[in-house]
Amino acid sequence: MIFSLQHKDPYTKARAGKIETDHGVIQTPIFMPVGTAATVKGVHREDLENEVDADIILGNTYHLYLRPGLDVLKEARGIHGFSKWERPLLTDSGGYQVYSLSNTRKIREEGATFKSHIDGSKHVFSPEYVMDIQRILGADIIMAFDECTPYPCDKNYARQSMHMTHRWLDRCLIRYQETEPLYGHHQELFPIVQGSVYPDLRKESAEYIASREAGGYAIGGLSVGEPHEDMYSMTDLVCSILPEDKPRYLMGVGTPENILESISMGVDMFDCVMPTRNGRNGMLFTSEGVVNIRNKKWEREFTPIDTWLTPEHTFAYVRHLFVAGEMLGPMIASLHNLKFYLWLVREARKHILNNEFHIWKESILKTINRKL
Repeated sequence: MIFSLQHKDPYTKARAGKIETDHGVIQTPIFMPVGTAATVKGVHREDLENEVDADIILGNTYHLYLRPGLDVLKEARGIHGFSKWERPLLTDSGGYQVYSLSNTRKIREEGATFKSHIDGSKHVFSPEYVMDIQRILGADIIMAFDECTPYPCDKNYARQSMHMTHRWLDRCLIRYQETEPLYGHHQELFPIVQGSVYPDLRKESAEYIASREAGGYAIGGLSVGEPHEDMYSMTDLVCSILPEDKPRYLMGVGTPENILESISMGVDMFDCVMPTRNGRNGMLFTSEGVVNIRNKKWEREFTPIDTWLTPEHTFAYVRHLFVAGEMLGPMIASLHNLKFYLWLVREARKHILNNEFHIWKESILKTINRKL
């Protein structure tokens, strides 16, 4: 995997770059649609390719490990072969899902023991096994196994967890170096910075992570309930430490405003379920503002949802689909929101290259944050 830093905005820390993988090129900054179970929920693969034009999507190690299972995925030659998605893929390590199973999991030095949300069966994720699983999944970018701490989090616990995440990383690196990709394409391992909202811990973790040679670096443990100010300050701090010549991935973030503010701090990659989850529930992000499509005000609005992004569907029609309980409504809304998110980061890239990102960011935020 090759990362090229193409341009830096002279007024902020925003960057435009290019990641080259064996499955294609990723222009950064980039948003990755979340394909939890080898599918972006409610969106056809062809639409991801042709309508959204996604450079890369994300798969979920925990969910795919449980269903359809490693035997099926290995026989299919990984997620690429299983889903027929031929562009780049990133898989998370399952650490966040283990974190979310707080009532049914135990975390120890050897790894995490948890119960399946599907049938209650018991499983163990060690750093080594998570590497083996991601070899089978076959993503172009794979993540080190980490513990995502909750918010709020006691500082002593955050420190202990961070140090364990560092030890787990070293075990991941050993297993990664001991093994080979299974399907003939390269896989790049990204370590993950932790440390909750404590600046000294974040600094220590970023320095430790940066000392481990890797193709890129991730920032985890944010967007878990902390105030936006804390998320931004931790992100800014970590970006000031991580290598400039490698991509930076802020995991699980977030709103359009979160993404633009984080781009201004030097983040290159994002993922979040918000565009599809909110779309399924009737919230549409548009270039003019945010829409609750169920509101009666849209009942006779026969103009396009978004002239630039979704000119073929009107407010009135999509509202009707939601009110009638037609599954096409959430599908259209999910697809539209993904188009919006990709449009947003591509506009950001364009304005970075033109040295006007800072002006454009302030202007576009006033528009897209409006409630219509």
